[in-house]
Amino acid sequence: MIPRYEAKAQTAIWSDENKYRTFLQIELELLRALEEKNMIPKGIAEIISHAEIRPARIDEIEAVTRHDVIAFCTSITEQVPADIGKYFHYGVTSSDVIDSALTLQIKSSLEVVMKSYDLFMEALKSRAIETKMLMTLGRSHGMYAEPMSFGQKLLGHYAEFKRRRAELQDFYNNELTIQLSGAVGNYTILTPDIEESVAKKLGVKVEDVSTQIIPRDRIAKLISITSLVANAIERLAVEIRHLHHSDVREVAEGFRAGQKGSSTMPHKKNPISAENLTGLSRFLRSHLNMALENSILWHERDISHSSAERLFLPDHFGILTYALERFTGTLNLLDIDTAVIEGKVLAHTHYLSSFYLHFLIKNCESLTREDLYAVVQTASFDPEAKSNPVKYREFIQNELKSRKINVLLPEVNADGLRSIYLKSVDQIFNRVL
Repeated sequence: MIPRYEAKAQTAIWSDENKYRTFLQIELELLRALEEKNMIPKGIAEIISHAEIRPARIDEIEAVTRHDVIAFCTSITEQVPADIGKYFHYGVTSSDVIDSALTLQIKSSLEVVMKSYDLFMEALKSRAIETKMLMTLGRSHGMYAEPMSFGQKLLGHYAEFKRRRAELQDFYNNELTIQLSGAVGNYTILTPDIEESVAKKLGVKVEDVSTQIIPRDRIAKLISITSLVANAIERLAVEIRHLHHSDVREVAEGFRAGQKGSSTMPHKKNPISAENLTGLSRFLRSHLNMALENSILWHERDISHSSAERLFLPDHFGILTYALERFTGTLNLLDIDTAVIEGKVLAHTHYLSSFYLHFLIKNCESLTREDLYAVVQTASFDPEAKSNPVKYREFIQNELKSRKINVLLPEVNADGLRSIYLKSVDQIFNRVL
């Protein structure tokens, strides 16, 4: 991961040194299980546990062997007596170690992601609650529609992130598996009981049918979930970018002291964080196709998935963590201009069209719905009436009078608007939170 977008906790998890340390963790737990089953002498695991991880030495050996797991095993066994080292990597094949270690790396990465995710969701929930009773003009097709709660706008995004968070937790609880089943998964030397014992100690499950690898549909499922997280990130980022427009001016990203928006235009304050998050979301989604294609391997295994995973998995978890942490800061510093937002509601009255239409339907029995719709639509399209609440109301009443119908439309102030358009907002918040 380039330093600009690095999440250091993820970098550490996906470093070569930690990968080999995780290889050793798997091998040691296997040795302890073998000792418990009296398949190897006691004390082997304890002696080998003092071996050092030597990445440079592993690279040196791999340059000759052209095999990373053999290089790792040699680097460990050369540090212990031969009669001890001969039991290292006992009964397993390379993928047993590689894939089981990969599961533990993914487990650690998910723990980092979910911690950042929860902080992000708290920030989003806080801003939603803060603006629950703030009226904003909702939009349909990008056009003004009806007033709504600004907090409900944010709550809709929160609900999407909540769904993805539950899916990540379910994956963490149920889809992290290891295998110690040997070549082609037939337990020639080891047994399912030994595999189960190691899995319990590592806090994960056993793969039901591992062949010689853990099936890659599991990783594809995870990346499909995180790709949907990327979609949710971009959807909220785009909303912020739209509301940030100079001619909308409803929100603005925080602008820190000394920050500059343009190299040549000192007045600029750009939505750089939301734009950055949009680009990072595209990057995250690009990994889904690789994860899907990695699910299709020859017979019991091949290694066409390996190179792609070495590249995209560290980047994926690193960027996802970075994006969530950056977005948390953006939300906390987001300037929500309540005066501009609510001012638009009070300055435009044609959004009352639906409310008035339904009021008239209940109180004007002599006219059809189509007739009443035409009356309200005419008022809504009138240049003077649609921007003045008094004239809008009078226009409709005069249109009805011309048809010999006297109906007094209710006058609506800010509190009245809240009683109409925000009357269900508490129920909606309670349902989600």
